[in-house]
Amino acid sequence: MIKFAVIGTNWITEKFIQGTLNPPQGYKQVMQLSAVYSRGLTRAQTFAEKFSIADTIIETFDDLQQLATSTNIDAVYIASPNSLHYQQSKHMLENGKHVICEKPLSSTYQEALDLYKIAKENKVIFFEAYMTAHLPNFTVIQDALPKLGKIRKAHIHYCQYSSRYPAYLEGKKPNTFDPTFSNGSIMDIGYYCVALTTALFGKPIAVKAQAILLDSGVDGCGSVLLDYGDFCVTIDHSKISASNQYSEIQGEAGSLLIKHVGQCEQIIHQNHSLPSDTEVDLTQPQSDNSMSYESLAFVKQITQAKISPIFEQRSLLTAQIINEVRKQTGVVFPADKE
Repeated sequence: MIKFAVIGTNWITEKFIQGTLNPPQGYKQVMQLSAVYSRGLTRAQTFAEKFSIADTIIETFDDLQQLATSTNIDAVYIASPNSLHYQQSKHMLENGKHVICEKPLSSTYQEALDLYKIAKENKVIFFEAYMTAHLPNFTVIQDALPKLGKIRKAHIHYCQYSSRYPAYLEGKKPNTFDPTFSNGSIMDIGYYCVALTTALFGKPIAVKAQAILLDSGVDGCGSVLLDYGDFCVTIDHSKISASNQYSEIQGEAGSLLIKHVGQCEQIIHQNHSLPSDTEVDLTQPQSDNSMSYESLAFVKQITQAKISPIFEQRSLLTAQIINEVRKQTGVVFPADKE
């Protein structure tokens, strides 16, 4: 059983913990919450109480150094603001802790490269908490691609109106739209689109991007064209508008429709050799908590004492593309100047 701590006491942290407590059918629990960190000790204690059970001690910290040097912790899940991912991950890795860090791994591509280097030097696992690639229905997508024949086009969509946007319009400064915290649409919603594309198709030949920038300096929405030579992928992402449109991968022999690229809720295969109204639903059952699968992938790497080269390549390539998108669209973070 891997004893882990969490940095961050938000809803995503709670969902991750619930995922470790309730693994998918057929799997055993492999992680145990042992510590909670927050900048305020009272907040950490209140959060820890939600998961307290008999004969289980959950330590609480408001000092990162004490957490990093604790001998009772094997691994750390980091779900702090994006701008803090690099320093917090670096600190934990250098102190011999395995780290599963929420997406995106860091503010810049160079920081992501650095973190993998540090992890290997300290013989620990560094892993990006990108749930999609570990879902049963992501495997369905991968297995179905050959049925499409030669791939020609893909339209990957994720547009979700942010609950924080009204506050931004009122003149407030939510973290979601603050470049100080390395935020914006491409770093959040858009990340899922880029990561799915790189996981399926690898590195593009060229990247072309545009975005609508808000007065704060982050992108509210945007589009990215990824050129793969004999096919192209068009990405649309937004935090200031919404869409229920399915994503689609088009081949000469058929198409795949994907409902919600983050969750892969439904996968539909359309065969062009059949009548146009003929569809096959390929969707497989998944756990209600989609984050439960990534914890299993994380622990598997710890058990094998090796960072998965596939996961590492995907994470670094995604970071590299997002860096280029920001460069082309003029989204600048404090980390870019360091």
